[in-house]
Order: sequence, then C-alpha cells, then structure tokens
Amino acid sequence: MQIAAPAKINLNLRVLGRQSGADFHNIETWMTPVSLADDLRVELTDESGIRLACDDPSLDSGSENLAWKAADLFFCDTGCSGGVAVSLCKRIPREAGLGGGSSDAAAVLLALNHLAGAPLSPERLEELAARLGSDVPFFIRRSAAVARGRGELLESRPPIFPPVHLLLLKPPFGVATARAYADWSAGVSCPPSWVAPQSWNGCEIFNNLESPVFARHLMLPALKMWLLRQASVAAAGMTGSGSCLFAILRNPAETETLAADARAEFGDSLWTAGCRTLG
Repeated sequence: MQIAAPAKINLNLRVLGRQSGADFHNIETWMTPVSLADDLRVELTDESGIRLACDDPSLDSGSENLAWKAADLFFCDTGCSGGVAVSLCKRIPREAGLGGGSSDAAAVLLALNHLAGAPLSPERLEELAARLGSDVPFFIRRSAAVARGRGELLESRPPIFPPVHLLLLKPPFGVATARAYADWSAGVSCPPSWVAPQSWNGCEIFNNLESPVFARHLMLPALKMWLLRQASVAAAGMTGSGSCLFAILRNPAETETLAADARAEFGDSLWTAGCRTLG
C-alpha cells in the first residue's frame, strides 16, 4: 500500500507554560496539513518482525524511528500476526518544525489498520498516536485543527479554502524541539519587533517559540524580515519549533521567483519548497 505522509505548518502557536510535574509544555496551536509529503510503501508480511528501509541514511531505520515504533505499537495493541515491511522516501526535512517524523508514524498506523481490515477505530488510532508523540494524533485526522495540551487534544477547524499557496524555506541547520522549549522556559528572547503578530485572512499569525529560537539563530529573523518586505508575501512565520519558515503567497505564480530570490540573498544552502494547504 502506498501512502503519503503530509507535512504541516503552525499558523499560530501559543506556549501556555510547563505542565506541572511533567516534561512537556501546554500549548495551543492552529495547524494545517500541506501538500509537501513523505512517501511510504507499507506491506504486510507472513514473517513476523518490522523491516524499515529509508532513503535518508542519516535516519535510524530501527527501533528509534517513529515509523518503526508505530508499527510495533500497532502489532502489540491488535495482536495481529505476521510482520510489516515499510519503505520510506523522505521529502520533509528534519528538525524543521514540519512534523515529518510524526506524520510518518501516523501514516504507518493508518496503513496497517487499513491492511489489517480496520481493527482499530479512529478514536483508538488517535489514542495510540498520542503515545508516540504530540503531533501524531493530528496526522491521523489529516485536517486543520486547533491542538491543545501537549498537542494531543484536537478541535477540528474548517479547511482553508480556497487552498493557500506557500513557500517553505529552511536554512542548513535544524532546531531541536527540546532546546526551543527549554530556551522559552529560561526567558531567552529577541526584540519584539521580530516576532510581532500579523493579521492574515482573519487569522493571527504568530509563534511564541520564535523569540527564543530567533535569539539563537539570527539567520531566521533576517530571513523572516526579508520575506515580509517582498510584495509577493502576504504573511510569514516560523512553523513549530523551527527551523523552517513559511511564506503565504499572494499569487502561486510567484513561488519560483521568490525561492530563487531567497537563495540569491541567503545562499544556495537554503532549502525551499513550494506547496499548498490541504483540506
């Protein structure tokens, strides 16, 4: 079975504070899936065990990979016999705030449930997904939602219509999620003008993690401020804990020109990808 694992962007993200007695922060965030996606092939096998092959050699292909963990959790919960072979083609960059690993895990759960004859309800799939990571339940639904708690409490939102065209831009470094939240807790911050909320189409675009991340990685605020000066950009911000930024475009025909201009300004090591919101 072939299945796509879409990326996501956070249109806004508010950090509400550290959960008492826990190692995570409470958040409130409006997320939407986008058309940039990893590709997975998932096949049941008669032989027990999990085999994961990935075209990115920098990724673990064993039990530390979320896709592997998702398959293991599915078999443990359902008691299904046999095993699975998963082939993963990565297109979503790592440590970007785009949710690639979480989406891969959700795709494996969805594919296995389909191949096994749907032994798990959507609600049970979301429960299992929450065990794997904060964003994984969102990718089970694959539709716009406001997420609360540590990200596992979902409230559906209407899809953005018509779809919005985006340019994603990631510098040649990632941001560890744990570091971003630790810096937020420690009060690391940047000038307020770098992270001022924007109003777009009735939605407030902001991300509380921009301040600590921008303070450590000065290329990111420089890139964001440059984007906001471009006539083709309606709004721009950081997704998740970074390091990827997104630009909401006024006209999809301007995507390639903006990407080329950004690479000319910030160097060819800047990764760019055009995509659109899904719904």
